[in-house]
Amino acid sequence: MEKQGLYLPEFEHENCGAGFICNLNGERTNQIIHDALEILVKLEHRGGVSSDGKTGDGAGLLIDIPHTYFKRVCDFPIPNQREYAVGMAFLPKNNNQYSYCKTTFENEIKAQGLVILGWREVPVDPSQLGEIALASEPNIEQLFVGKSDDINEATFKAKLYAARKITEHTIRNSKISESNYFYIPSLSITTIIYKGIIMPEDIGPYYKDLQEVDLVTRLALVHQRFSTNTMPTWELAQPFRHMCQNGEINTLRGNVSRMRVREEIMKSDVFGPQIDKLFPIILPGKSDSASMDMVVELLTHTGVHCQKL
Repeated sequence: MEKQGLYLPEFEHENCGAGFICNLNGERTNQIIHDALEILVKLEHRGGVSSDGKTGDGAGLLIDIPHTYFKRVCDFPIPNQREYAVGMAFLPKNNNQYSYCKTTFENEIKAQGLVILGWREVPVDPSQLGEIALASEPNIEQLFVGKSDDINEATFKAKLYAARKITEHTIRNSKISESNYFYIPSLSITTIIYKGIIMPEDIGPYYKDLQEVDLVTRLALVHQRFSTNTMPTWELAQPFRHMCQNGEINTLRGNVSRMRVREEIMKSDVFGPQIDKLFPIILPGKSDSASMDMVVELLTHTGVHCQKL
């Protein structure tokens, strides 16, 4: 392109594309889902494509938990909004390992004093996937978790976080062959994430939930990934749980090392003695954006209570 205004062509480079849309009146509509998917399609030039021409570097969207929709499609009772959480779960294909991961996750949730409301299989259309994406496609389900009456919302969120982190470490250390299939894109009382190494135009057709007219949201955050320093995987598609990010963090190795050192002296009134079970906060082998999200997530839960960070 020609030099124009403040634009200098010598600084042109590839990076991911992100978009955000919301209703300023806080009204939940299905139109925002359609608009968000359209944004993703228009960002396709900002993302990478694999050799099969159908597998993307990663695309996805974060939306409100569609409470009314879930009450219709779930075959178990759901409490009032914000009194339960929904976890989007990527699980192994192998039957035994699939059961092991679900049971481990459930046990940790119960260990936190929370209630398993039920599981829901997420309806998908694998014919929308490229050959590479299909080869690593996980089983995708949603876990609904209720809180006990004696805890407040902040404690509920912290317990959800602790259950997920401890489960991640348990499964990663188990050495099962498909441990990399286990991933929780979101576990929240307010938002849910649909994502994968899928082309932007295929996100909607793949996740059949996104085609339903009573799936409504006030907002949507979308991301189309251009992978640079990590190979594309289902879990590294964005958005992440608390952020989506463009570009590269050049000080990644130093930041990760300093975070590991801080864990030796880290204390938290929120997590108490079990904070040691959450380490390492940054899982090894993840992208710079994923690593940053893990730290942001910890700080969000602990705030000023996290000492000597």
